[in-house]
Amino acid sequence: MNLPSEFRDKMKRLLGDEYEDFLKGYENENYYSLRVNTLKADRDKFFEQNLFNLSPVRWCDSGFYYDNETRPGRHPYHHAGVYYIQEASAMAPRASADIQKGQRVLDLCAAPGGKSTQAACLLQGEGLLVSNEIVPSRAKILSQNIERTGVKNCIVTNENPKDLENRFPYFFDRIIVDAPCSGEGMFRKDSAAVSEWSPAQVEICAARQSHILESAHKMLAPNGKIVYSTCTFSPEENECVIAYFLSRHPEYTAEKPTTYGFFTPGNPRWANGERRLENTVHLFPHRLKGEGHFVALLQKHGGDSAKIKYEKPSADKKALAEWQKFEKETLKDIHFENITRYGNFLYSLPKDAPSLDKIKVLRAGLQLGEIKKNRFEPSHSLAMALKKENVRCVEDMPLSDERVIKYLCGEEIPTENAEKGYRLICVDGYGLGWGKCDGNTIKNHYPKGLRIMK
Repeated sequence: MNLPSEFRDKMKRLLGDEYEDFLKGYENENYYSLRVNTLKADRDKFFEQNLFNLSPVRWCDSGFYYDNETRPGRHPYHHAGVYYIQEASAMAPRASADIQKGQRVLDLCAAPGGKSTQAACLLQGEGLLVSNEIVPSRAKILSQNIERTGVKNCIVTNENPKDLENRFPYFFDRIIVDAPCSGEGMFRKDSAAVSEWSPAQVEICAARQSHILESAHKMLAPNGKIVYSTCTFSPEENECVIAYFLSRHPEYTAEKPTTYGFFTPGNPRWANGERRLENTVHLFPHRLKGEGHFVALLQKHGGDSAKIKYEKPSADKKALAEWQKFEKETLKDIHFENITRYGNFLYSLPKDAPSLDKIKVLRAGLQLGEIKKNRFEPSHSLAMALKKENVRCVEDMPLSDERVIKYLCGEEIPTENAEKGYRLICVDGYGLGWGKCDGNTIKNHYPKGLRIMK
């Protein structure tokens, strides 16, 4: 690989005797991985199916390497949100975050959604997840991945981290900062990262990362934790950013992540001898099956408490009546609360959702559906958040059924003597979307933008 000469010189200086092994790592095969979405699927059951010649990722219980020739991105299970295709090293930060059910979690730089969906699995539908992305096009992709994986308790925002500070002071129990970086750790897979790299870009990234981390500090609740990560090797963006933060905030300590034993400790010599950096970790590609990454876990001790406004659910009686009619006719063993209306759409807000006034919001919790001319039309988001047992009428097809592909292509599918009305279309029990049955034919409601070509 044609690596920038200045990058080579820097890595040789940093790694010393390991440098040649590091260079040889660029000649190794790429590793491909996915993470089971435990909101929908059982990890062990999925592994036993062995659809993609799987082998475990050591530092993430739900992570697996797969044989790229099997193309899991084209599999019906991917459309059903059964798993998320994610680089193995990128699973490490969230595996280290100590996220507990019921907590308030902020993913500050969240697109495309790998770390947010992993955090959602740890929350298991309880508590609050706010996933933010500053770039509008990337925020849209983030929202789509939140939808596909069936996350119910997530608010997706499109804001500058600086602008969120005053809205959520000392509010979140856990904050994920997967900071925009120079991308050195992805050089093996991303040629664009190589061409865009420069020492000046590293400095620009480091300054931006310190600003983002400062915003995170202002939103962290007493005794909360920040997980800081990058996909770069540069000490300027890693050890130096953390050392500078700790020097400004003595109420924080750097704690060893739970995944510490799998990786290489951070190097104090790369940041003025700050000994606490030994508790941070590097993921070097020549030492493991994955790309380059850095992770630091920052524990806050004490601090001020949150004083914020909460969102008050509001929906007119007519809209609520239409929803309740649908809920009674179509759903079972599940109930959605905090129903609110935005325009023609109904949402189920997460419990204790903060006020969303004057915030760019792409997804205010779970979108239930749309009010259309005195009727309620369920959303694809709702279908993806439901389990087979939550719906009265289900068309559950085995993977081998040719109707699965027909449905994903947007075609009508046949059935026999079925009850009329909305049906949840499933593959092996995993929801794919809605259909509407007339008795012997199911009209396709799979979103046009998601449909595949045969």
